[in-house]
Amino acid sequence: MTDTQANAEQIEYWNERGGPQWVQLQERLDAQISPLGLAAIENAAAQSGESVLDVGCGCGQTSLTLAEQVGPQGSVIGVDISQPMLERARERQEEQGLQNMTFVNADAQTHQFEPAIVDLIFSRFGVMFFDDPAKAFGNLRSTLQDRGRLCFICWQELQKNDWVRVPLQATAQHVALPTRPEAGTPGPFAFAAPDRVRGILESAGFQDVTFQSHETDIGLGGATGVEGAVEFLMAIGPVAALVRESDQNTRASVADAIRETLTPIADGDHVN
Repeated sequence: MTDTQANAEQIEYWNERGGPQWVQLQERLDAQISPLGLAAIENAAAQSGESVLDVGCGCGQTSLTLAEQVGPQGSVIGVDISQPMLERARERQEEQGLQNMTFVNADAQTHQFEPAIVDLIFSRFGVMFFDDPAKAFGNLRSTLQDRGRLCFICWQELQKNDWVRVPLQATAQHVALPTRPEAGTPGPFAFAAPDRVRGILESAGFQDVTFQSHETDIGLGGATGVEGAVEFLMAIGPVAALVRESDQNTRASVADAIRETLTPIADGDHVN
């Protein structure tokens, strides 16, 4: 596989479909996953004056938070393959008036970063999609200064992620679910197995690899109630992908099934 072929499917998706959808729903997506990103940022413990590489920075929420943490003497480079998401990130940077950050439209697996320029590599759900994760992390490691560190958050196995599993079970009443991909296939749950991730990181030259389980409730679509959650699930994510080509009646049946499933577990305006 050449560098120009690497991650071609992901690049196409995040520029033509996934990225524009994310931009459209950015506030709701941020509301859903920001608590998880903040937990990872706390663990990363970025210090004033440090330089940070934010991998898969998307619409920029984590980059903006990190830029505030490292202060004007520090710097943040946000890298992502999605041009639409980076455009939104730059808009948010301008809105907040932060000068200590830049955004780069590039594939972190193959991009030729300057060597030894960052103290911290960080990612919120942005490292599970590489065609060749060992190569990608080897490339990323080259950007670290001596005693630099890596911190990222990724999804655990599907069975521990009710925000996906429960709606998919409801959807399966009306739409056939695809065969579950092989373990390690690029995607949201590609890094669910700690032993595999350890092997990838150690093969890329990282040392002292540790894992920390973080389990908490998250609000579907920003915790906007059952109707908001149904609308959100039908617009983006695994359910939306499954019903994208379905007829109106099937889509309505799926929405009804999800609504019926979520209603008993909703807590007021929150679907966790």
